[in-house]
Amino acid sequence: MNKYHSISAPVIKRLPRYYRFLGELMEKGVSRISSRELSDMMGFTASQIRQDLNCFGGFGQQGYGYPVEGLHREIAHILGLNHSYHAILIGAGNLGKAVAMHMSFEKRGFQLIGIFDNDPRKVGSVMKDISVYHTDDLEKFCFENHTDAAILCLPKDAAAAIAERLYHLGIRNYWNFSHYDLSISHPDIIVENVHLNDSLMILCYRMTAVQDEDN
Repeated sequence: MNKYHSISAPVIKRLPRYYRFLGELMEKGVSRISSRELSDMMGFTASQIRQDLNCFGGFGQQGYGYPVEGLHREIAHILGLNHSYHAILIGAGNLGKAVAMHMSFEKRGFQLIGIFDNDPRKVGSVMKDISVYHTDDLEKFCFENHTDAAILCLPKDAAAAIAERLYHLGIRNYWNFSHYDLSISHPDIIVENVHLNDSLMILCYRMTAVQDEDN
């Protein structure tokens, strides 16, 4: 069993933020940083930072701080960013196009190998040097190309049927923008749901809460 399996989900969710901030420090030529300095940058308490990083071993020394490059490299290893998992993207509309064009897959542990859509006007086009295939070709493509994960950028009402096809092709890992709850039918999958509308509503709530306090 992976020694990190027992780490809590909140800690895991904070790791990409550590990774991003440490990367920015490396670009500035910073070689060491204390938990207090990280606290000032990230908005976490120094105690929280020490607790989080201690989950993965002793990275820092009291009075000496954390080695920025070494910690950045170790967090990349913990997150699995050294992998090159093969991913396909379903849905080449505006959202799918934005994801395909602007995500740095190679720096995040993935390689985007195929894009699919059922719109004949999109089939045959190229996004970031990757051809768009018709969804009718999904089975053939997956049989010919090992696929580890699928990115769903299609409407909720279209996601269920596509998800069934992907599941029967052996794909068990999903980055899901569709709002369709994949885990209801398939509890054995790994899914990371992205709800942009939910995030926007939370922003609205927080703005409203502050406004109510002022009134």
